[in-house]
Amino acid sequence: MEEEARSFLRRFVDEFPSVLEDGCPLPVNPLSRKVSLEELHGESLELGLRLLADRNAPPRLSALLCQVAVSQLLNADLSPFQLPQEDEEQEVVLLQSDAVQRLFFNNLINVALAWHQNLPKLLPPPSQFLQCSVHAIKNTRRKMEDKHLALADFNQLFGLQDGINRAYYAVFDGHGGVDAATYAATHLHVALSKQDTLKTDASTAFKTAFTQTDDMFRTKAKRERLRSGSTGVAVLIQDQELTLAWLGDSQAILVRNGDAVTLMDPHKPEREDEKQRIEDLGGCITFMGCWRVNGTYAVSRAIGDFDQKPYVSGDADCSTVSLQGDEDYILLACDGFFDTVKPSEVPQLVRDAFLQPADPEAGGDDAPSEDAVGLRVAQQLVAQAKAAGSSDNITVMLVFLRPPLQLLEKNSKPTADSTTQDAPQQY
Repeated sequence: MEEEARSFLRRFVDEFPSVLEDGCPLPVNPLSRKVSLEELHGESLELGLRLLADRNAPPRLSALLCQVAVSQLLNADLSPFQLPQEDEEQEVVLLQSDAVQRLFFNNLINVALAWHQNLPKLLPPPSQFLQCSVHAIKNTRRKMEDKHLALADFNQLFGLQDGINRAYYAVFDGHGGVDAATYAATHLHVALSKQDTLKTDASTAFKTAFTQTDDMFRTKAKRERLRSGSTGVAVLIQDQELTLAWLGDSQAILVRNGDAVTLMDPHKPEREDEKQRIEDLGGCITFMGCWRVNGTYAVSRAIGDFDQKPYVSGDADCSTVSLQGDEDYILLACDGFFDTVKPSEVPQLVRDAFLQPADPEAGGDDAPSEDAVGLRVAQQLVAQAKAAGSSDNITVMLVFLRPPLQLLEKNSKPTADSTTQDAPQQY
């Protein structure tokens, strides 16, 4: 880890030997021209992580660099970047994005320059480091409106030092534009990290974080006249506890010893309790090719979609399970995958993907790496959903709870009846 970090820092300071001068282009474009104080944390982290990922920085080093740089930013006097209030109804303090993010990038460059000279001790990844593989395609849609995020170094990104290992994974499926999905992928994990109940009650922390993110996006949507929405499914792993939170019809399933475990029920308008909730509020469910809320959206819960709130609710549901050590992986995906693949079919599809021969052009005769094995499985699952008729954006994320090579070896062994699929377990 240390030598890899030193090698990256050498390359980085060669590219950025000094801070950015006023007027020179930023290395990554800000997400918007104006950013609120509440949004600054998430947007700065997004820009910093993207800058470092584009240069193949070690993920843990990226998290640590961004955490220090953003802490310096949030503790600085930001009044020089404050924009005049546009009207009496303006709800938040707004900052000029280019200028304030230049300060953030310069903080990041200065930290990198200092660490290049004197690298602090970097703790290695935890012994239960989780391999994550993701594959996403636009498919036949005009635009890609899915977003995803994997943070194995959640604690390092937010400076959490309570002795609990944490990792965060999420998939967001936008509709009516990508703005809501981008916003959720930028801010939900930040809101989650700030919850007082994170350590003791992750479900409450998640629900509050979803609500806060939806409220923040409402303010931005009003300010910038945005109309999009996004479903989402997110997982937080804290040591041996897994907490799942979701809005809408993006889904996650856990697979234990080759069997699917049902953790959730997606929010769809035709679900009886969702239908009743909407009708109790004075809304209705109508069938227009599919079931829709008040004849509009085909999801009953989402971030955004403010023209149909509260019928389209922003309240997330959660479930928590204790990991016993016999879990194989958890799969997160948008409805573009689950529209054509049943959750009960996932274990067999993954087994089939493991048994697919490796691409000779990708690795020759060498033994497959963990990354190659995991990516191959994610790619096969996306291809299966597309072949089964999905025309939507498709994102599949596999978080392996045991090493992919171990699962490859396990799935390569013949079974008494490899075609039998067990019914999903239910928590």
